[in-house]
Amino acid sequence: MPVLLRTLTSGETSLEDGELDALRAGFRGPLIGPGDDLYEQACVVQNGMFHRRPALIARCSGTADVVDAVRLARDHDLLIAVRGGGHSVAGHSIHDGALLIDLSAMRGVDVDPQRRVARVQGGATWGDVDRETQLFGLAVPGGIVSSTGVGGLTLGGGIGWLHRAHGLACDNLRSAEVVTADGKVRRAGPEDPELLWALRGAGGNFGVVTAFEFDAHPLGPTVANGTAIYPAADAGQVLRAWRDWASGLPDEITTRAVLWTLPASPALPAELHDQDVLIIGAVHAGHVEDGMTALEPMRRFGTPLADLSGPAPYTAVQQAFDPFFPKGGLLSYWKSLYFRELDDAVLDLLVRRGRERPHPVTMLHVPLLGGAAGRVPAADTAFGDRNADYLLSVDANWTDADDTARAVRWVRDVLAEAESMPGAAGTYLNFSGEAVLDPGARASAYGDNLERLGRAKARYDPHNRFRLNNNIPPQG
Repeated sequence: MPVLLRTLTSGETSLEDGELDALRAGFRGPLIGPGDDLYEQACVVQNGMFHRRPALIARCSGTADVVDAVRLARDHDLLIAVRGGGHSVAGHSIHDGALLIDLSAMRGVDVDPQRRVARVQGGATWGDVDRETQLFGLAVPGGIVSSTGVGGLTLGGGIGWLHRAHGLACDNLRSAEVVTADGKVRRAGPEDPELLWALRGAGGNFGVVTAFEFDAHPLGPTVANGTAIYPAADAGQVLRAWRDWASGLPDEITTRAVLWTLPASPALPAELHDQDVLIIGAVHAGHVEDGMTALEPMRRFGTPLADLSGPAPYTAVQQAFDPFFPKGGLLSYWKSLYFRELDDAVLDLLVRRGRERPHPVTMLHVPLLGGAAGRVPAADTAFGDRNADYLLSVDANWTDADDTARAVRWVRDVLAEAESMPGAAGTYLNFSGEAVLDPGARASAYGDNLERLGRAKARYDPHNRFRLNNNIPPQG
């Protein structure tokens, strides 16, 4: 039965039975369309805002399948969406009428403990990476929710628990295997340093990454973990103490503050259910005993409702947020803003806006940046902003679609107010709910790297076939 797909010109084209049969003849993974048993589940992504219907889902089993899918799109001028873990807040990983190149079956991870290198397939999650690397007492800097895809997080930068100790995920990317828009397989690395440079922070603009090779670092299996949960009523005092403590921390410590309402989850003590709180979290990426000593002050910023600090398996730390973010279970709209500093006016804004959160699972999330990630010269990778000490992520999460307008408006209002504060500039695109970047946001995100990125786009994807992303138009 013919399949009607969207094209790059917003028109439609039909793939006839013969063309589909030719594709199936060599394709090792399933080709999934509306009406197939796998289709409905295959359309579910992390952000429940997006209930989209691709015309054809090519669930690839390896690089050769990806090549066939990209060549099909090239030959028929098809609109392409690419999905790894499916965590794109902006919904880039699925689109109505598109050809969806689905990497979710490509989750292999191979570790070379002597070289301290991990080779990771393009559909793997950070949970997959942590499981394999921890067998050898190694870790790759990744995210803080284990179901997040390696691809999207890395290509957009990669803030997590280890960025101060070892840099962003993209800083640890040694090389990559990429299927570019012409259907060719390229190796981004010493053989093609410009492609590797562009992949380190500029998203999926340049092709489908089928494999990543990362530096891995000695860590675990146990790490020093700090988790102090304070009442939201004490947030002003605790945030000031946290800021002052954070300003002098060594690179080994990464910390964050989260204003949130704890859900009634079996993962939490019953006395914490439905409590408005300020969570101060931290991980020390060094000797465990020394780390617990170094984290002691954050447990005494006030009187915590609960102190869950202590040595913990690194994999457990990486999975701690997982129960609160079920796949497709929340609707989400996020925006973010860097800060050079957190003065008292910014902290007052956080406290006030924290009280006004429109939904319990909406949060204000403030990671400390700097450390190793902050010492990488801005021109060395495509990732734009290395000067900020903090990131403010305003994360609206809710469950009722009727609340969408209110949630989105609240996020935009908070960001508009925060942008007027001293030291506010830039944005972290992995934490952006905007499906299409306006020119100002693009320039803010990539800074002086934008012109070079436009030239790289023209080289590797001159027709902008990979456009469902934080898109960079081809230039020159």
